Amino acid sequence: MLGSSKKEQFSLQVLQVFDAMLIWLAFYVASLFRNFVKDVDADDYGMGAVVWLLYILVPFTPLVLELFGFYRNPMRKTVARALAQLLKSVVIMGSVVGGCIILFNLPPGSRLIIVIGMGLASVCLFFRFWFLQIYLRKRIREGANKERVLIAGTNVDIKKFLGEMPHSVTDYWEVVGEHDLASGDMEGLEKKLTDESIHRVLFAAHNAIFKEISEAVEVCEAHGVEVWVSASFIRTQISRPAFDTLGGNPMLVFKSTPELSWSLLAKAFIDRVGALIIILMTLPFWIFAYIGIKVASPGPAFFKQDRAGKYGKSFKMWKFRTMIMDAEAKLAEVKAQQGNEMDGPVFKLEDDPRVFKFAKLLRKLSIDELPQLINVLLGDMSLVGPRPLPVYEVVEFEKSTYRRRMSVKPGITCTWQAGGRNSITNFDDWIALDLEYIDNWSLWYDIKILLKTVPAVLFGSGAK
Repeated sequence: MLGSSKKEQFSLQVLQVFDAMLIWLAFYVASLFRNFVKDVDADDYGMGAVVWLLYILVPFTPLVLELFGFYRNPMRKTVARALAQLLKSVVIMGSVVGGCIILFNLPPGSRLIIVIGMGLASVCLFFRFWFLQIYLRKRIREGANKERVLIAGTNVDIKKFLGEMPHSVTDYWEVVGEHDLASGDMEGLEKKLTDESIHRVLFAAHNAIFKEISEAVEVCEAHGVEVWVSASFIRTQISRPAFDTLGGNPMLVFKSTPELSWSLLAKAFIDRVGALIIILMTLPFWIFAYIGIKVASPGPAFFKQDRAGKYGKSFKMWKFRTMIMDAEAKLAEVKAQQGNEMDGPVFKLEDDPRVFKFAKLLRKLSIDELPQLINVLLGDMSLVGPRPLPVYEVVEFEKSTYRRRMSVKPGITCTWQAGGRNSITNFDDWIALDLEYIDNWSLWYDIKILLKTVPAVLFGSGAK
C-alpha cells in the first residue's frame, strides 16, 4: 500500500483481512434485513444456503481488489479512480456469484441476501477507502505519520536519488537531514541520528563507496536505526532486487520471476480446481477421443513425452496420441522431406504425414491437449504459462537467454496460443511473447489469456 517494505506489506495484508471481515459483516446484515422482508418462502434457508458462497467471496474479493490496484497509493488516488477499481472487482466477483446462482438454482430469499450483501459490501469497501484516505491525509498534514528520514551518500547521489523517488513514496517521509559519506565523518552522522531522532537512514549509493557505507551502517546499527541501501550501482534490465540472509550473511537478491504472493497462491488454487472442473466437464470428449483413437490407429490412446518443465527439469507430459506409433523415429525423415515451418529448434508442420486422419479432428478441436490437465493436477504444469518444449528441442537452444522462458512453470496455454496460436513461425517472436508474459505476469493477465483461449479453441483459429 505505502511501499515495498515488509512492514508495509504487513499493513496491506491487515487491510485485506479487515476488508474480508467487512464483506462477511455486509452479508450478515443482509441476512438480518431479509427477515423483515415479507412474502419469502418459509422453506427458503436464507443465510444458511449461501454460507458456502462466502468462502469464495470473503477471501478472493480482496485479492481481486489488489489485482485492480485498489490498495495502491491510497493517499493520492482520486475517488473516481478508486470507485472504478472497486466496480471492476465487483463485476468480476458478481459474475462468479451469478454463475453459482444459476448453476445451483439458489432459492429467492438466498438470492436476495446475495444481492443486498454485495451492494452493502461495495458501499462498505468504498467508505473504508474514503475514511482511510481522509485519515492518512490528516495524519500527514500533522506530520504524525511521516518517518523522519536521513539521506546518506555523495551530494550528487543524494540529489539524484531524491529526484527519482515518486511522490507516492516521499509523501510519507520527512527528510530531516543529509550526510555526505565521502567526508568519512562518522561522528557527524552519529550526532545527526541522536539530535534529529532519525527513524530510517537511506543510503543513496549510486557511486558505491563500500568502506564508508559499512562504517555508517555500523553506526546506525548501534543506534537501532533502520537502514536501507540503494543498490542502483548494480544495473539490471529485468531482475527485481530483494534482500535476504543466507547462513547469517546478508545477501542482495535479484529476481526475474514473480515473487511468492497471494496472487501466486491463488494461481495455484485456480490451476488445481480449474483443471479438476474442466476434466469433469469434458469427460465426454475424453471418451470420444479414446474410442476414436483405438479404432483409427493401433496402439495406446495416450502419449507421454519428456518435456522441459520449470528450470528445465523434465517431466512426462500427457496427450492423446495423434501420430502413428513410430512417429518420433521418423521425425528426422519428415524434416528432411517436408522441411520445418518454424525456424529455430522447434518443429512445426501443418500437414504432418505422421498424423492419422481421426487425429486431425482432435487437433483442430484441441481435444488432444486435454490430458495435460492431469499434469496440472500433478503440479508439473499450470493452466497458463509458456508451452513446455520437448527436452531434445531445449538441448538445441542457440541462445542462453531462451532458457529464461523456463523460469516459471509451463502451461497449457499462453499469449501466443490465445492469440495467433500456431500462426507464429519465428522462434524469436515466440520467445519474446513468453518473456513478455513472465515480465508482466499478474493473476488478471492469466484470466485474460484464459478468456481469449476459449474462442481460439472453439473456432479452431490457428490450430494445426
